[in-house]
Amino acid sequence: MRLLRGDYDRIEVDAGDPLELVRRAAQSAPPLVHVVALAAARDGGVPLELAAAVVDAAAPVPVQLGGGVRSPSDAEALVRAGVARVVVGTAAFGETPLREFVDALGDRLAVAVDVADGVVRTAGWRASSDLTTEAALERCSEAGVATVVCTAIDRDGTRAGPDLELLQEIRERFDGRALAAGGIRDAADVDAVRRLGLDGVVVGRAWIDGTIEL
Repeated sequence: MRLLRGDYDRIEVDAGDPLELVRRAAQSAPPLVHVVALAAARDGGVPLELAAAVVDAAAPVPVQLGGGVRSPSDAEALVRAGVARVVVGTAAFGETPLREFVDALGDRLAVAVDVADGVVRTAGWRASSDLTTEAALERCSEAGVATVVCTAIDRDGTRAGPDLELLQEIRERFDGRALAAGGIRDAADVDAVRRLGLDGVVVGRAWIDGTIEL
């Protein structure tokens, strides 16, 4: 399902069986199939059963999956379940040093930098990390994170276009791989993000609605 701006009470699109969507996406052979376990992101609890099912449905396309990871051992369990890249948000800006996730996963780690009003949100976007975008990216760089996934929360699920100002900041402040999410409508938006020097985009609503092809 697709939420509007991450609001769990506002389901914008219910596209049916998520595993069937994964199979459909994989048929287009994208670099990765990106999946977020929404309930796990909000409440915690590593979604191992879901992860295994998604990996099976997406094969041979690799899976990037987030939601529920609260420790390096959680992340390692997802890798053992077959996830190619584990997205960590809440725990990346919590008490566990981010370097421990980097040491455990290496290039299989992506950190979710989910931004609203200039501040990174966690716990399914319901809580504030009290970190600015700049501070969060600095923490990622210092820990040796290779990949960040930046979501403009106020654009997510809206098809209102990407937040190019935020994405420009991401590119200027982070030297690693940077993926953009939130508001992507069509191929023109993908081109606009590419011109900023980002390395890829995450598309959801636009693909479900048929305004963009993988």
